[in-house]
Amino acid sequence: MPESTPLHLAVALDGAGWHPAAWREPAAEPAALFTAGYWTDLVREAERGLLDFVTIEDSLAMQSTHRDRPDDRTDQVRGRLDAVLVAARVAPVTRHVGLVPSVVVPHTEPFHTSKAIASLDYVSGGRAGVRLSAAAWPHETRHFGRREFAGGDQSARFVETADYVEVMRRLWDSWEDDAEIRDVATGRFVDTEKLHYIDFEGEWFNVKGPSITPRSPQGQPLVAVLAHVAGPIRLAARSADIVFVTPHDEQQVSALHDQVRTEQAGADRADEPLHMFGDLVVFLDADAKTAAARLARLDERAGEQYRSDARIFAGTPSQLADLLLEWQRLGLAGFRLRPGALPHDLHAITQALVPELHRRIAFREHYAADTLRGLLGMSRPANRYTEAGRHG
Repeated sequence: MPESTPLHLAVALDGAGWHPAAWREPAAEPAALFTAGYWTDLVREAERGLLDFVTIEDSLAMQSTHRDRPDDRTDQVRGRLDAVLVAARVAPVTRHVGLVPSVVVPHTEPFHTSKAIASLDYVSGGRAGVRLSAAAWPHETRHFGRREFAGGDQSARFVETADYVEVMRRLWDSWEDDAEIRDVATGRFVDTEKLHYIDFEGEWFNVKGPSITPRSPQGQPLVAVLAHVAGPIRLAARSADIVFVTPHDEQQVSALHDQVRTEQAGADRADEPLHMFGDLVVFLDADAKTAAARLARLDERAGEQYRSDARIFAGTPSQLADLLLEWQRLGLAGFRLRPGALPHDLHAITQALVPELHRRIAFREHYAADTLRGLLGMSRPANRYTEAGRHG
């Protein structure tokens, strides 16, 4: 990838920050975590930093120090707001930054998600996406009582999620762009011949369609997937527009890049855009020793060393810029940074890292597109049913 290619930059917002002790920092706002103003302030700050998009974390179970079961800790943030509703609340008070809430697949229906994300695309004027999670742990399942999953095997969930995406995409296309006539003189609001049954039949879903929501401003809101291993990488290659990967060094960047592109070619999508974003948890300060000391202090408060699936970076914005540009040269289109503590590390990204990237002519200096697709250099896709009619 040429050095002169501007990189893309996003942030992943989660509670008071990704470190479990972040809520105890002097600048934290634990009393505001469940207010609209808290999330509005964070996303507006991301927009002031000209970031491509924000993701908003979500799950169907309480946060836990264990991946597959709850814990009984009371010294860490517990509880969430619904990510899609947070994004819908923030959308009218922002203008450019993309909004990508998380949705957990196994206990939700693709019809509901397609409608919610299409609505978010309307509310935001074309800035919506969705990050799909295939997690299905027993403690989540018990909240619903409708489905059981065998053991801890998650592999089938990625196949199900691929069908989930296909259903959503067909529903997003089930209204042609000009299906709404809105002709007061003739009394015709909609042309029903331009609404289409999607007739999806599969192992997990049988969906007739059409959607009840007209085709949204982007046509197809963006779909993102976090991928660590073969199953989710295959899902991303087949179904996603953005894949978040978690390399820890240059060798892993190259290996993941090759793996994703091989799977993408195997899915006959080699000519379609699939942006690879590298995830990093970041603790940023003007001095590297200060950043390391802050992380150590947070670890001490938490009573254990913080660990993550993604690389943990503690240093200066300049040092982080060096790392990002090196990994970009190895094939990543951009990065999703997880602020270790909010708002400190978000401010460090927008007010120190971004200016550093500007000095290196490596990041935009203004927004040049009105939609999330436009920011990422993706065109608005044609409607599959309109195209089928033309070539049928």
